[in-house]
Amino acid sequence: MNRYSVVGLMSGTSLDGVDIALCVFEKSRGNWSFKIEAAETITYTAKQRRDLASMGQTSASVFAGEHVAYGRFLGNLVREFLKSKKAKVDFISSHGHTVFHQPQKKFTTQIGDGAALSAACGLPVVCDFRSADVALGGQGAPLVPIGDKFLFGSYTSCLNLGGIANISFDQNGSRIAFDICPVNIVMNSLALKLGRNYDKGGKLAQKGKVQLKLLDKLNAVPFYKKQFPKSLGREDIERYFFTILEKDTASPEDMLRTFCEHIAIQISDVVNRIDRTSGSMLVTGGGAYNSFLVDRMKTHCKSAIVLPGKQIIEFKEALIFAFLGTLRWRNEINCLRSVTGASRDSSGGAIYHP
Repeated sequence: MNRYSVVGLMSGTSLDGVDIALCVFEKSRGNWSFKIEAAETITYTAKQRRDLASMGQTSASVFAGEHVAYGRFLGNLVREFLKSKKAKVDFISSHGHTVFHQPQKKFTTQIGDGAALSAACGLPVVCDFRSADVALGGQGAPLVPIGDKFLFGSYTSCLNLGGIANISFDQNGSRIAFDICPVNIVMNSLALKLGRNYDKGGKLAQKGKVQLKLLDKLNAVPFYKKQFPKSLGREDIERYFFTILEKDTASPEDMLRTFCEHIAIQISDVVNRIDRTSGSMLVTGGGAYNSFLVDRMKTHCKSAIVLPGKQIIEFKEALIFAFLGTLRWRNEINCLRSVTGASRDSSGGAIYHP
């Protein structure tokens, strides 16, 4: 079988909501093609956002219950989504929502119980994509690069501006990828101080001024001195970035402006080292709509920044997790040691049947 219809589910660290993408993949003559037939984002309620953000501080029994409840929630979303589209699929591929990610301690946890999800929607489910790689000594992240390689290989690099910025590119015949810096997980938090869920178009940041001392502190975060493979967890962001911001006395607008500059500097530092030919960089994720941030990136980056259509900007990660599930379904490699630092390539993901 070389054609698959799959629903991809993605919930990112920025806590915007659940992305659902109905995707079709086909392999012909060794090459993969794809189509997103339908996609939408189910926005989290304020309570869901608070509950997910605080999940790491709950008791074990509450956590276990929420893990199952969130899986059931995802399964119900899928069932209603497919019913509204009058569509049938082969299986569901779910990233879940990351609560813990500490590969240095050999664990990572995404809630959204696969058994509960499968039971709720009545379809097979592929989930828990990160654990196998972490068990093999890898970072368990980022996982998107194999999708970048097979589905978006015409670009010099692929950058996702979600809760965290991550990049992937080919180097000496291997796919390399890593997390660069926080983006929306911090930007949205700062926007909330001004009564907004996010900084639309970067207009709030544009009103502020760069605070050089704050910028220097952000640029000095130890994470930036690490060599890849490397990844950022929410715990790292709270420990380093939020601690710095909470101690600073700048206005929210100035913090937003300074953090925008920080993001642009960190991304350009990476891109200008890997792209010496002035190639092209595909930019997706919610941060691609922050035109002020994108302008600052254009000022610093040598690569031509390519913004695709709305569907790819918003649903590329859900698309690629659907693709990761497809590779797992075929028992093919979907996680690269060159990206994560694991002892070997692997085919990660647990499969549940209703």
